[in-house]
Amino acid sequence: MTGFIASSTALATSLMRAVHTRLDPDPLIDDPWGERLVPESVREAFRQFVLAKMDSDSRAKASASPDSILDTALRTNAAYAGVIIRARYTEDALKAAVANGIRQYAIIGAGFDSFALRRPAFAREVDVYEIDHPATQGLKCQRLRECGLSLTESVHFIAADLAEEDLGTALARSPFRLNDPAFFSWLGVTTYLTREANLATLRAIATCGAPGSELVFTYIDEREFNSGSDSGSFHEVKTAAASVGERWVSGFDPEKIAEYLQRSGLILEEDLNGEQMAERYRRTGVNSLRPPATSHIARARVG
Repeated sequence: MTGFIASSTALATSLMRAVHTRLDPDPLIDDPWGERLVPESVREAFRQFVLAKMDSDSRAKASASPDSILDTALRTNAAYAGVIIRARYTEDALKAAVANGIRQYAIIGAGFDSFALRRPAFAREVDVYEIDHPATQGLKCQRLRECGLSLTESVHFIAADLAEEDLGTALARSPFRLNDPAFFSWLGVTTYLTREANLATLRAIATCGAPGSELVFTYIDEREFNSGSDSGSFHEVKTAAASVGERWVSGFDPEKIAEYLQRSGLILEEDLNGEQMAERYRRTGVNSLRPPATSHIARARVG
């Protein structure tokens, strides 16, 4: 991820969740906070970015309805469906984990996640730990202040560059309870890290999480990185991320993911590809949420 400015992809995914809540006919999530947490200056920069990619005729037509430019771009982005479904899948899994007694939720690479702001009834007694790069987390905390928002003492912000500091050390600076099970989410991050860094994070989660802890994370089928294709949804999202300095680096082999997790101290419970995600959350097709088949979301537990 970018080293000195807030993550552009984190800002964009926050807006995607808000747009889905506001415009899709049967939303899977209720997250209106993105358009409050993301500064107007950032939204305007995104609009200009979209306009710059249009031909002159399309730009003239789009300029006549500026409010819809960004909405349309976000909803037609190849990453949109995956962003929405991963949010719903994670909170479904978290709800089940809380029902089984888990009371800690660690969000690795939290970005502009709004769970702590719209906390559902099932999570009222859950301690939330948001771990992210200082630049991204700093902008989020600034926006919370500017919006006049305050969070309860059960929400803990942990600024950490996990490329330089391990997860365990970061969590040690917070009231995180190593002896109690926790639920970890790690969404939209693994593609930006090397294989070695991803495996190190998996090992850290297994070490920090007491028995009974769970993890939900996303990854891309590594064969996409080796295909050499310069077209399709994978290339579109990869190119867009690279254009803002957030280069995709690695994926995993779905046939070996259980083995990688086991070596890290985790046991695979479920692994869904894009087609399986779409089928699980299909609402009579009204939302047409179909992530790329090579995108994956997996759920594991500490063994």
